[in-house]
Amino acid sequence: LEGRAGPGVVQPWRDLRKLLRKEPVTAIGTGPAFRLAPLLLVATTAVVAALVPLASTATPVSGSADLILVVALLVLGTVTLALAGLDSGTAFGGMGASREMTIAALVEPTILLSVFALSMPAGSTNLPTIVAGEVTDPDRLASPAGLLAIAALAVAVLAETGRLPVDNPSTHLELTMVHEAMVLEYAGPDLALVELGAQMRLTVLLGLLVTLFAPWGIATTATAAAVALGLALFAVKVAVLGAALAAAEV
Repeated sequence: LEGRAGPGVVQPWRDLRKLLRKEPVTAIGTGPAFRLAPLLLVATTAVVAALVPLASTATPVSGSADLILVVALLVLGTVTLALAGLDSGTAFGGMGASREMTIAALVEPTILLSVFALSMPAGSTNLPTIVAGEVTDPDRLASPAGLLAIAALAVAVLAETGRLPVDNPSTHLELTMVHEAMVLEYAGPDLALVELGAQMRLTVLLGLLVTLFAPWGIATTATAAAVALGLALFAVKVAVLGAALAAAEV
């Protein structure tokens, strides 16, 4: 809109590489919560990515991919980062942690209930079972409960990932920032892990959204061809959703 060229698609990866090359810097007075939060954020997000049936419903961990476990892991990552903001000992960190937990108290139950609405016809809170049932019976998504669940989960994903209009990841204005206020004291490799965790979280939650409400093409068997097709379609669906999100934020 302003006639200026923005950063390239791979710019976030360049930023991560630059941060990983820098010397670690830790603020004076911080404790274990501050130092461990980036690792725990990435670890919990990686486990969620392994549990959610993004490309196939037939995975080695399908039996453990329970809705309640996934939401609990998301909450754990959020709480960990909020504790890090409090542990930093700054006013901005405490302010960001307070705002983040207020949002989380509204968002996490919304994610749980919106997916739970889809689990009732399937008779299970197991995510692969829910998705497999939607593939065989697409009418579940066209029901009033399904349409309301789509809208609720979409809003919850925006809030959970700190996107507009709930938060603005590109601002450092103290009146509006939430996530950025908690990570102001991070630098170097620690900041790289925080940024990587945020990027992974956005990808996984967008993947959860398209998997639950556009599951067509997902692999229901463990054959190489089916999984390859599922991965390709998953990448396309997430790319389209990400492009729509970027266009809406311009």
